[in-house]
Amino acid sequence: NNTGLGPSNLAENVTEEDFDFTLSVNLKGTFFVSQEVGRQMIKQKSGRIVNLSSQAGFVALPTESIYCMTKAAINHLTKCLAVEWAQHGITVNAVAPTFINTPGTAKALGDKEFHKHVLSSIPLGRIGEPMEVAGAVVFLASPAAALITGDTLLIDGGWTAK
Repeated sequence: NNTGLGPSNLAENVTEEDFDFTLSVNLKGTFFVSQEVGRQMIKQKSGRIVNLSSQAGFVALPTESIYCMTKAAINHLTKCLAVEWAQHGITVNAVAPTFINTPGTAKALGDKEFHKHVLSSIPLGRIGEPMEVAGAVVFLASPAAALITGDTLLIDGGWTAK
């Protein structure tokens, strides 16, 4: 369940339109996609939902207050749905990656100073790769993760462990 965007803006400059749009895409989208899929899984009495969150749901990032807020809300929504739907054999988890080498992060990571800051924040000292996130999603969707529910798996190279 992957929805997300984050306008970079100082909190004092965020418009109501930016706020509403970000909540609509990141949080409302995640909720209603989960709801629709959850309805089908309830009927079949099993299923796996894996939401895409972000390490930004665990740390404060300057100029990203709305994004961070919505990702923290996704982490809690994941817990709520996990508890509610466990009785139907449904697990609900999330993955929370750090900066990953994608077209969506290319502009930000193209700034040499910012890139240096990001690398210094990640104890493993590198930007993540898409397959590392995909591997976590595959695991959480697999029978090997059948007893894991309500969890958000950080894929952040140790950023939040510091």
